[in-house]
Amino acid sequence: MTYALQTTSLVKKFGGFVATNTVSLNVEAGARHALIGPNGAGKTTLINLLTGFLEPTSGEVILNGDKVTHLAQHQRVKRGLARTFQINRLFADLTVLESVVMAVNERLGLGARFWQSVGSHTAAVDEAVELLERLRLLDVAHETTRNLAYGKQRLIEIALALAAKPSVLLLDEPAAGVPTIESRELFETIAGLPREVTILLIEHDMDLVFRFADRISVLVGGAVLTEGTPEVIAHDPKVKEVYLGEAICD
Repeated sequence: MTYALQTTSLVKKFGGFVATNTVSLNVEAGARHALIGPNGAGKTTLINLLTGFLEPTSGEVILNGDKVTHLAQHQRVKRGLARTFQINRLFADLTVLESVVMAVNERLGLGARFWQSVGSHTAAVDEAVELLERLRLLDVAHETTRNLAYGKQRLIEIALALAAKPSVLLLDEPAAGVPTIESRELFETIAGLPREVTILLIEHDMDLVFRFADRISVLVGGAVLTEGTPEVIAHDPKVKEVYLGEAICD
């Protein structure tokens, strides 16, 4: 079995508070793996440890078989790890196409030329157009990002992450703040991404999680309570007790 992303006994302490408690996680290559749990369970802290935004107190982070525990965020991106955030971080005054071309140029080492005409980087434009088509954004390519519906903005953020050509994509609550109809379309688009990209997802909408994930880890109190297929998690009495509740699972 090949793992794209792993942690071994990962601990993060803030003074006397243990935010992440000996978390060992194995995300298979090509998986759609969801990380769920109540508020304060340590999910975002774990994502921040995976991406290098936070330094662990102890334990290891392993990306595609290599230890990256002490690498900086940009070094992990170059190794194939990209993320989105709970609140989108977009170039509000740029068009969708300009935004994605800029992200592609950044990967190609052309970030300093962002001021040049989009059309002057043909290869970057072609790649950006292909990404927008995959994410069903081609029809809004020339729209300014600030003018788009929030669901579209979340997809643009995913496009910017994918422009880094990651092997592992971390999605931190992509449906947060997105209306129900738009969130379903959002997840249909994410589900259509090629399996060459492994996805680790944090999401509170359990309907979306159970439709999307093929593996779920439940985090409670900074530790992994259990892990399994959606069917196993939905009927696990411990999970029902501490998080999901009978009404959701039955």
